[in-house]
Amino acid sequence: MTAPGRTGRPGGTTPDTAGVVTPDGSPGAVPEAAADGGERPIRVLLVDDQPLLRRSLAMVIDHDPGLTVVGQAGDGADALAAVRAARPDVVLMDVRMPVLDGIQATRRICADPHLAATRVLVLSMFELDEYVHEALRAGASGFLLKDIQPGELIAAIRRAHSGEALFAPSILTRLVEHYLRTPAVREPAPVGGLTAREVEILALVGAGLSNGEIADHLTISVKTVKTHISHLLAKLGARDRVHLVIAAYDHGLVTPRAGA
Repeated sequence: MTAPGRTGRPGGTTPDTAGVVTPDGSPGAVPEAAADGGERPIRVLLVDDQPLLRRSLAMVIDHDPGLTVVGQAGDGADALAAVRAARPDVVLMDVRMPVLDGIQATRRICADPHLAATRVLVLSMFELDEYVHEALRAGASGFLLKDIQPGELIAAIRRAHSGEALFAPSILTRLVEHYLRTPAVREPAPVGGLTAREVEILALVGAGLSNGEIADHLTISVKTVKTHISHLLAKLGARDRVHLVIAAYDHGLVTPRAGA
């Protein structure tokens, strides 16, 4: 068992304080590439006003050798300073916090050109539509609920880092229904002009499959899947993967589940 205030990774520290924390306890410490020349872990920063939850999340994340916690913050204002100091790959952002809420902090992070490589995953107890829509408008890469299973959280961090948008299934269903009920909000594009393979991949994206799952399903490489998705974004004028899901529903490639 690790000592209180330390992660499970040797030499790393994530003290339970509400302020900015980086692994060595000083601002501006940015993790370097792996010493053996291998792929460095995905760097994650935790933002939540509950120290106990931050500690629990840190234990789950640091248990995975491909991820590492590079800092923590207890409110949105401290989160901004922590992100600028540590330059994490992914931020897990709470919504309701003192000083500056998670939506405002997300908006500022996503609007900063120096932080273009940082993805924000909003993690909330509340499945409120207004939070989801505000998070999307702020530039979040996903919206997950705090009852998510540890393995699913790790997978979500990896997918966000790879550029995918992540939403809890119940939230995604309601989000799609919201857009389909309000045509003025979305910009529908004709399916015409897509190749048969692109239509097939669009349907799988709409069904919620990850790039890896699509690759396995079609027996093609993940790189090929990413290329097709890039073409779909361009051809459909979609901003991100969420809008590809909406397009899949809109054009009948995926239909809402009964009772969803």
